[in-house]
Amino acid sequence: MENKTAVTTLSALAQESRLTIFRTLVQAGPDGMAAGKISETTGIPPSSLSFHLKEMSYAGIVNSRQKSRYIYYSANFKVMNELLAFLTENCCAGVACGVETPCCEEDA
Repeated sequence: MENKTAVTTLSALAQESRLTIFRTLVQAGPDGMAAGKISETTGIPPSSLSFHLKEMSYAGIVNSRQKSRYIYYSANFKVMNELLAFLTENCCAGVACGVETPCCEEDA
């Protein structure tokens, strides 16, 4: 991932409602959720939700697909994982870290 792409992706998440939407879509899994269900779950009004989903789609962090008369949105897990890899690339001077060994754990 390039710096410019990372900035665009992070910018799309750098707002409370958008972060809430994205976390909701991550929890929903690859099938995603219909826009109405996202609104109901998050408490974000449909007009605001549309604006936020458009911005997140533009950044590539959210996918959409139409099924019948509903639009389903899902987290773009590929982009999410690329962003996480980019942010942690060369973490801790190359020392392996993960779930059991957190990055640069200072309180060990």
